[in-house]
Amino acid sequence: MTKTLPDISFSVLDLAPIVVGGTASDALRNSLDLAQHAEQWGYKRYWVAEHHSMPGIASSATSVVIGHIAGGTSTIRVGSGGIMLPNHSPLVIAEQFGTLESLYPGRIDLGLGRAPGTDQLTARALRRGPNRYGEDFPDLLAELVMYFHPQSDHATSSVRAVPGEGLNVPIWLLGSSDFSARLASQLGLPFAFASHFAPNFTLPALEIYRNNFRASKSLEKPYAMIGVNVVAADTDDEARRLATSMQQQVLSLLRGRPGQLKPPVENIEELCTDYEKMVLAERNRFSVVGSADTVRQGLQRFLEETHANEMIVSSQIYDHQARLRSYEILAHLFH
Repeated sequence: MTKTLPDISFSVLDLAPIVVGGTASDALRNSLDLAQHAEQWGYKRYWVAEHHSMPGIASSATSVVIGHIAGGTSTIRVGSGGIMLPNHSPLVIAEQFGTLESLYPGRIDLGLGRAPGTDQLTARALRRGPNRYGEDFPDLLAELVMYFHPQSDHATSSVRAVPGEGLNVPIWLLGSSDFSARLASQLGLPFAFASHFAPNFTLPALEIYRNNFRASKSLEKPYAMIGVNVVAADTDDEARRLATSMQQQVLSLLRGRPGQLKPPVENIEELCTDYEKMVLAERNRFSVVGSADTVRQGLQRFLEETHANEMIVSSQIYDHQARLRSYEILAHLFH
């Protein structure tokens, strides 16, 4: 039987956008407001992402933002999409998320990635050594898991994460290639793929994850979440206009000049080279822009293509009220 949108879970991926004319304070205030609405509308989880040296993203201190969101909500799961583990000491992450789980029991997710979440210069400022490109991610992950669930014979078992030790903080692996798909399958962990960022690798990564999955104590069968961009509005034309803010953000990254989220424009093609138009078209592979009917059809197509257990939705929209409206329209589609 074909699954439909009400058969799966929907979640929010918030990049805490700092818009042109706004501040980080505004962005974080808006994030909490969106989280409170998402909770009312029935979204399952609310994740924020670690990025550094990005003028348009306010969630660099990801654990702090998670505490801010969890403290202002009561039932929705809150977590990281994700923490870039090679940027950090596993002990510190265990302590931070142990603290969050202690404050908000049963509501915290720890999604982990291996990319720096920034440029190489900033990565060095984070004390991420020049030879650390994520190859040591499996070792860092094993160390992190050990702090939550220590083994008496482990060489570093005398080092303890307090809070953290003995707590059940669900760990997810995030990825935009097959690396984390393979690792998640080997360890029996849930897997989230950045389809909105690397659309062409989505289906191969999901196939690798499912075909090689080994059951674990925490997960009996594969659980896959995909990231999608959604811009919904009352009409297709209005949604397409709102989506030009997200498209301008992609252009800024392509040009090596990341900036704040810009207001929408009437014609995005006037701002693009032919190559940039191709890149935008490729990124649109896992994006849906339009009215409720258009969004329903697009997400149903993604569901039939990927057989995802959950979709996590990013909506980079300049106007906060329009962003709320986009998530509200989507919520009506999965109820």
